[in-house]
Amino acid sequence: MSDFAALDLKLIQINQRLKLAQLGVQIERRDQRLAFRSTLPPKPGSHRLKPTQQRLSLGIPATTAGLKQAEQEAKVLALKLMQNSFDWREYDHAIDGKRLSRQDLPQQIAAFQQDFFAATHRTHKVASTKTTWQSAYAPYLKKLETIARENPNLSLPEAIIKTLQSIDTQTRSRQIALIALTAFAKFMKLEIADDLKEKYAAKPGGDRLKKTRELPTDEQILHYWTTIPNPQWKFVYGVMAAFGLRNHEVFFCDYADLLKGENQVQVLSSTKTGSHEVWAFPPDWIDRFDLRSPLLPKVNTDLNDTTLQRVGQRVTAQFRRYGIPFSPYDLRHAWAVRTIHVGLPDTVAAKMMGHSVTIHTNTYHQWLTRRDQQAAVNTALSRMN
Repeated sequence: MSDFAALDLKLIQINQRLKLAQLGVQIERRDQRLAFRSTLPPKPGSHRLKPTQQRLSLGIPATTAGLKQAEQEAKVLALKLMQNSFDWREYDHAIDGKRLSRQDLPQQIAAFQQDFFAATHRTHKVASTKTTWQSAYAPYLKKLETIARENPNLSLPEAIIKTLQSIDTQTRSRQIALIALTAFAKFMKLEIADDLKEKYAAKPGGDRLKKTRELPTDEQILHYWTTIPNPQWKFVYGVMAAFGLRNHEVFFCDYADLLKGENQVQVLSSTKTGSHEVWAFPPDWIDRFDLRSPLLPKVNTDLNDTTLQRVGQRVTAQFRRYGIPFSPYDLRHAWAVRTIHVGLPDTVAAKMMGHSVTIHTNTYHQWLTRRDQQAAVNTALSRMN
């Protein structure tokens, strides 16, 4: 008698026990793997509306040990179906016969990443999704891994809470970490998911959340442009200053309108917030920075090989190299405050910057310093006169 023949006899006995217990789950051998067959809810994305007979695999090997594991998992599956707590995701991310909840933390995070990319791919560009994951999710999930590894006695919910508690409540990092870890907790179906935001949100009033930023003046912006020796990086600096672009957007722009004598550029759809047009403020900086002759440095912009974040990091590195005492993003922020001075409606400025009006007003209006307010008052008074 072959090994599989003996195994199939044992499988018949197990299925008889499952049938007598009226569990509604049977085990099948499919070549060298075992699978379950049962009446299951429609799979996410399926056109079906009612439960139907379906197969379900955990990747359990067709061995004597695998049979024991499969029988236990069949009972777990039956219980979940009876309690209406069955979740396809728990089984879709199975590895080596382990359901999602039984995997180790690195495997669970890998499954969450896979789910994150699959979900956001339907509404966001791949490059934008990569950037969001690497900047807003990966650092805090890595921190969670470290804390869980250093504290093996903690449960996953306890490790998540300890991770949040390790980040200063009065920082933006706390806000970002809360978003990432709450999303992970919801993915894992943890009971704490709904309570995290209420109990561990960043507290207002923190230095980094509400800090008034001292932005460079227009005179300083003009001066430091002259100190850049490389004409290609001069162009990058000038475009960011005149149009308020993000670091990476400089390399993903259509400059055709500038070449035609217009005062706007078109940010391409492959960027963080998609396609949008931006006008120069002030427009005379276009000629001041010689922007009608686009001259970009050689930077890898193949998003199959790099990310928007890495492209942006090249710009930041060059600012440091040339000794510019403010960040590339300060040019963007200065542009935003400049539009407030000239009375450009927030809805228009926000659209050109590629974000919501709420973000625009919450971010930039609080950065208006006394110097900015005085300039706005002077402008208003000159109009009256």
